[in-house]
Amino acid sequence: MKFIDPLHDQWHTVGGEDGPMSHPPIKSYSLLTLGQWHAVREQWPAQGSADYKPVGVLLPNDTDIEVLEADCPKLALVVLHFPKWVDGRAYTQAHILRKRYRFSGEIRATGDVLVDMMPLMARTGFDAATLRGDQDRAVAERALGFFAARGHYQGDVQVSKPVFGRAA
Repeated sequence: MKFIDPLHDQWHTVGGEDGPMSHPPIKSYSLLTLGQWHAVREQWPAQGSADYKPVGVLLPNDTDIEVLEADCPKLALVVLHFPKWVDGRAYTQAHILRKRYRFSGEIRATGDVLVDMMPLMARTGFDAATLRGDQDRAVAERALGFFAARGHYQGDVQVSKPVFGRAA
């Protein structure tokens, strides 16, 4: 899991004086709202083409992830939001992106992201997170290591079948 420092992040939102621009200019590492993405997605080249520029989308957790299905080959980053730590819809969004749509880009968690959420986030497909301001990165890394050393008895986005016989 990669931990994002918002002050040193290469990804940037595209906004104007009055909020997000409805038709943003095409630049590398632009992080767009869903509305901005819909305004430019038809002209955006797929990854691997000579004129491709990495682009990401901010997706609220109350949005059906299906809106991104056809766009996965064009996106380098999908940012899923946890408005409250008890609202787990972003886990489902990440799982669908990885398992059903085979999204290979970065899936990042933002919002009310706590250390306790790290193991489940890793198992459902997240590979980056911006921790809530009062959370400690070292503690989050320990939380990830604790379960990795012991294994899980049920499958996840990386291991589809249960693995039996691991030492606990």
